[in-house]
Amino acid sequence: MTEQGLIVLMTDFGLRDGYGAILKGVIAGINPHVQVIDLTHDIPPQDLWAGSFCLMNAYPYFPLGTVYIAVVDPGVGTQRRGVAVKFREGYLVGPDNGLLSGILSLSPPLDAVNLTNTSYWRTITPSATFQGRDIFAPVGAHLANGVPLALLGDAIETSSLTTLPMAFCQVNGTEVNGMIQYIDGFGNLISNIPALVIAQGVKSVVLKDKKIIFAQTYSDVTKGEAVALIGSHGMLEIAISGGNAQETLSVGLGTPLFVKME
Repeated sequence: MTEQGLIVLMTDFGLRDGYGAILKGVIAGINPHVQVIDLTHDIPPQDLWAGSFCLMNAYPYFPLGTVYIAVVDPGVGTQRRGVAVKFREGYLVGPDNGLLSGILSLSPPLDAVNLTNTSYWRTITPSATFQGRDIFAPVGAHLANGVPLALLGDAIETSSLTTLPMAFCQVNGTEVNGMIQYIDGFGNLISNIPALVIAQGVKSVVLKDKKIIFAQTYSDVTKGEAVALIGSHGMLEIAISGGNAQETLSVGLGTPLFVKME
């Protein structure tokens, strides 16, 4: 990796309080020439599933060697580990609470360390409530600056990393059963059904006993009507043309849906 490097930040800090900018300040103090990209700071508070999905959806579009600093950390200040993980495309830095498991389900970890070397922290007495500032941001900056993973802490078995129970759709003949795994800022309902699974053709999509038209674009139905389509993430999603599907359909995470195939 070059000295300049590339860091991608993702948190649930929001934009009001300046916490995300503080991470950038810490990074700049260590590696002032590094490029920092905000993936998002609007992950719903403490929502590990949303954070994991956003990381997994984004990582294919960044260069090899990118350092991802991810902080959605309900257990901050507890005995949960802080980790840095090397995978084929780059590095992940964050709490070991399942947040990183989306990427690692697609690109298995090669090496991992528990972040025990305080030489690479901002302070040897980190805050019990803001370890993104005191541990994860400085560690990520050092990684982007070329510090070897092995120097950051004690090696751990990659099999010991915490993972979220990944929800996979089920195929039963010509029917695919899935669920809503993520809701984006437009209120679009992202399922866990990949396009590849239903590539042979969709006969119908049913959500909460409502049959939904399957189409190619949001505008293929009239304004205010529900539509099912393949989103940019490669998953089946349900939207309201010109509206908010979450609000209109009163749907939350985990809501089941099924697809009848031709």
